[in-house]
Amino acid sequence: MSGGVVSGGGVDVGVGGRAGVSVVAGAGTASPVRHIRRAPRIDAETHVSVAIVGAGACGLTTALMLHDAGVDCVLLERDAVPAGSTALSSGFVPAPGTRAQRAQGIDDDSAERFLTDIQAKAHGRAAAELARAYAGAVGPAVDALEARHGIEWIVLDDFLYPGHSRHRMHALAPKSGAALMAALLAAVESAGIPVVTRAEVDSLWMDDADRALGIGYRRPDGREELLGCDVLVLACNGFGGNAGMVRSLLPEMAHAAFGGHVGNDGSAILWGEALGARLRDLGGYQGHGSWVTPQGALMSWAVMMEGGVQINREGRRFHDETLGYSEAAVHVLAQPGGVAWNVFDEPLLALARGFPDFREAEAAGALRRCEGVAELAASIGCDPATLQATLDSMGSAAPASDGRVFRRALESPYFAVKVTGALFHTQGGLDVAGDMRVLRADGSAFANLLAAGGAAGGVSGDAVWGYLSGNGLLSAVAGGYLAARTAAAFIESAKENP
Repeated sequence: MSGGVVSGGGVDVGVGGRAGVSVVAGAGTASPVRHIRRAPRIDAETHVSVAIVGAGACGLTTALMLHDAGVDCVLLERDAVPAGSTALSSGFVPAPGTRAQRAQGIDDDSAERFLTDIQAKAHGRAAAELARAYAGAVGPAVDALEARHGIEWIVLDDFLYPGHSRHRMHALAPKSGAALMAALLAAVESAGIPVVTRAEVDSLWMDDADRALGIGYRRPDGREELLGCDVLVLACNGFGGNAGMVRSLLPEMAHAAFGGHVGNDGSAILWGEALGARLRDLGGYQGHGSWVTPQGALMSWAVMMEGGVQINREGRRFHDETLGYSEAAVHVLAQPGGVAWNVFDEPLLALARGFPDFREAEAAGALRRCEGVAELAASIGCDPATLQATLDSMGSAAPASDGRVFRRALESPYFAVKVTGALFHTQGGLDVAGDMRVLRADGSAFANLLAAGGAAGGVSGDAVWGYLSGNGLLSAVAGGYLAARTAAAFIESAKENP
């Protein structure tokens, strides 16, 4: 199969539910139909060394690293244009010890320091082997993408994201996930790696020894096509777009706005359950407490970290904003009406305007300028005296009741953006070893079935507060790098021991 974007009889085990505790959609909610087909072989016209399900950041990174190792692969993508959760994100990748860090004078970061930050945010509940593997792999992965594929990173060094002890958040100059996806896709195209789009993978072909043989995928006209492979990598993200799974597993987010990709339908979990794979951390997810409403855009949490506050309809703050934007989603949703106002001043407005998502929200009319407290209170719909007391408390040298310490009070004119809490993507999924091989319930590994990115359980533990900023793309980039290394070693071993 040549490079570029292509548009365009075993035992069947249908997958639509789970024996025992169901994780799939409830009554009245459609859930994707996924299959495990058991057969001694797959009669596919095309065979590749590695098939990758999903062409988001994880799948693309996997493909690029396989290309560098001289291993042929094909990417399968359900959408007409690969985008996924990455394109909807800010596109920031946390990585220690990189060339980009050193170029900006950041020379005191390390994998061990990063690992400590991951576990501190997750209260020690991040999967230990995987967290260590990711912390050690993401720096080399970021450097490899830059050195070999022209991904030009900058490090955001004007503020620290929640939970990070060093400036290690990498981005492309436009500071958007769409820009990151465009760069990765350009690199894949330049490398001549085939990407089959409009291809919804609905079946995994496995033999009786649990070895992956290939996949079946549907075209828009309903035709099924088969692809054989030596190694199968699931890089198809989580279940945030499956309303039934969200209601079952993340009830606090059941009625929240969803800021992720609709393709996050839980396919990997459905396949894994049918195969007897172990699942992990299904209660973990990335929320965001700064989803601009009703415009439906993300406002950077940098504004909160640098002195902005969230105020409810009563004119009060209600949590320590610096602890993290993920858990902030739950706090915001618990406020009257499920909304809050991000309040900040002119220096912070200048910071916010450095992010494309904010500029888009501002252009859509989300920003309100208020010359004084009375006008700000009218915008929020709260008591002016209560709001004045809230703003005055920021000028105190003593910590607030929630522990936050402010460097300064906000000054008029004030600016306000109405926000709610949103679900972005899930962090639970297939349990994997540090080399990204999928694990069975007994802890043994499938020989040639790998999962990475959102298809695999992440390193955020099993709750919203365990999400360290950037953990999603950490899993995608580090997981893709590790999956490629494992797949390449498997292919090499098979050549040496046919």
